[in-house]
Amino acid sequence: MLRALTARRIATAAAYGGGGLTALGGLTFGLLVVEAKLARRIIQATPNGDPPVADGVYGIGAGDGEASAAPLSFVMLGDSTAAGLGVHEPDETPGALLAAGLSAIAGHPVRLTNVALSGARSEALPGQVDKALAAHPDIAVIMIGANDVTARVPAAESVRHLAAAVERLHGAGCRVVVGTCPDLGTVQPVMQPLRWIARRASRQLAAAQTIAVVERGGRTVSLGDLLGREFEADPREMFSADRYHPSARGYAAAAAAVLPSMAAALGLEPEVEEPPDVRRGEGILPVYLAAAEAAEEPGTEVAGTRVAGRERGPRGRWATLLRRREVGEAAGEPEDPETVRHGAA
Repeated sequence: MLRALTARRIATAAAYGGGGLTALGGLTFGLLVVEAKLARRIIQATPNGDPPVADGVYGIGAGDGEASAAPLSFVMLGDSTAAGLGVHEPDETPGALLAAGLSAIAGHPVRLTNVALSGARSEALPGQVDKALAAHPDIAVIMIGANDVTARVPAAESVRHLAAAVERLHGAGCRVVVGTCPDLGTVQPVMQPLRWIARRASRQLAAAQTIAVVERGGRTVSLGDLLGREFEADPREMFSADRYHPSARGYAAAAAAVLPSMAAALGLEPEVEEPPDVRRGEGILPVYLAAAEAAEEPGTEVAGTRVAGRERGPRGRWATLLRRREVGEAAGEPEDPETVRHGAA
């Protein structure tokens, strides 16, 4: 409940122009800065360079001269995770994996435009949205927040930029799915107590992001705990060489969590009609409570809904909290991007 109330305060401050709320108290930052410098020194000792460029058209039949439907336009926005830093092949990036998977579900090509930038904080989203709208997107995926936490940006300020981005994209007729702030407490060079501090700040920001996104017509998928558990169990496989960014296997895990929500947002996968399974954390809740639950549960989607025909109840916007089936269970595993990508954009 405390995280839910904190997330609601952050989201409210973002909506009404406040900027002074942070996830941590000022006295904690002295230790945080010292520990962060040590972690950064280790991380920067093994730089990855620029992420691979994966823009292009994905899908069977694309570019081979056959008559086919016009490609869906899909844009990626955000930071180095959205850009795919940490892998070496374009087809290993999350954008390529999502484009190929979406094409397999939709049955026709998908054009990927990736405007994400390594090192970007939420304040970079207005410029990225400008570029994204030029591609006339049908759907957008945003992954942002980690750099806001490490740069100690007030959470309300971060959320305000994200909310504005979702509002602009949604207003242009684009469906929006946001992969919320990852769990920085899983990063290998980060030691205690910084690891606990980073985890707490990450989850508070993720919950506040969810409230802002759902209020503006988007959906969120929690990435922090989904990747966190797998990364903690097998860090050598899930992290890239810099021990900070995901490996190809790590990005595949994130894409598997996000893809079903993309399909649902576009109406390509039926909405879940079965009764909620409370044992799996599913149900209908006020959005601030759903956001807090999602921040704790791997791969959970939060989306707006109606109860008795109304979007809002006594405690705010209604939201569904659910765990979607794995992509392989719903529509077969995505095609290998290596075989379906056809040229640069």
